[in-house]
Amino acid sequence: MQIALDLVGGGEGGEELVTVELLEGIREDLGLNRPLPVQYIVWLKDMVTLNWGKSLFSESSIWGEFTRKAPLTVELAVFSVVLSTVLGIPVGIMMALKQDSALDYTGRVFSLAGLSVPNFWLATMLIMIGIYFLSWSPRLTYVHIWDDPVANLSMFFWPALITGYSSMATKARMMRSTMLEVLRQDYIRTANAKGLRYFVVVYRHAMKNALLPVLTIIGIQVSHILGGSVIMEQMFSLPGVGNFLVEGMSRRDYPVVQTLVMVFALWVVIINLVTDLMYGWLDPRIRLE
Repeated sequence: MQIALDLVGGGEGGEELVTVELLEGIREDLGLNRPLPVQYIVWLKDMVTLNWGKSLFSESSIWGEFTRKAPLTVELAVFSVVLSTVLGIPVGIMMALKQDSALDYTGRVFSLAGLSVPNFWLATMLIMIGIYFLSWSPRLTYVHIWDDPVANLSMFFWPALITGYSSMATKARMMRSTMLEVLRQDYIRTANAKGLRYFVVVYRHAMKNALLPVLTIIGIQVSHILGGSVIMEQMFSLPGVGNFLVEGMSRRDYPVVQTLVMVFALWVVIINLVTDLMYGWLDPRIRLE
């Protein structure tokens, strides 16, 4: 279809491609002729009832496309958070227990690199080194986890590891600093004086109290994971929500972009609320009465 350069006319040969009547019909269909407060209320009602409209480009249901792509993004997010947490917290604990040792300095350099190096650069280097030196490249076709779990997990491993690297470094450094602070507390000295095993003192008394700031880091990572998935899904050709957003932006598909931005915002608010509620579970001193 030929697109008019000017909405009121101006096609090739001066032929008018969009008439005033057609524009009025489009505004009527989209509800753009209503007052702005009414448009906003209708849009909110449609968001709550999951009536997200259709894509201007493909004319497919936005809700249907979202439900089809969301599991992939959720899997990437869960994989990334699990990897960063499982690796970051033990590294931080070991750095604290072996303060100023070679292990501590190595972990600090490793975590500093994670905070300094951008994710997209790491992904680019991984793909380039794999292609040019190892004859390896990421899988370009998505494999569902129920069809081939091994191929699915291997496809998600590298993007999840790269996405979680910076968060893993933050968790490790935060865990180190909080563990050092907790290990100097009086109740830790008392536990050691009572003759408790070193593992019990570290695990039961020190680690749980040191986890509160780390929980905040985990909440921030989970809330931002959807935004970070945009880059990784583009780099590794993963057809998730992030890729859906980029396609909508490149095509100026406003209903898609507007809906996904609202979903991302709600995700951040919900995760921050859950993180605050988790504080009371970890530390009874801050539970709400």
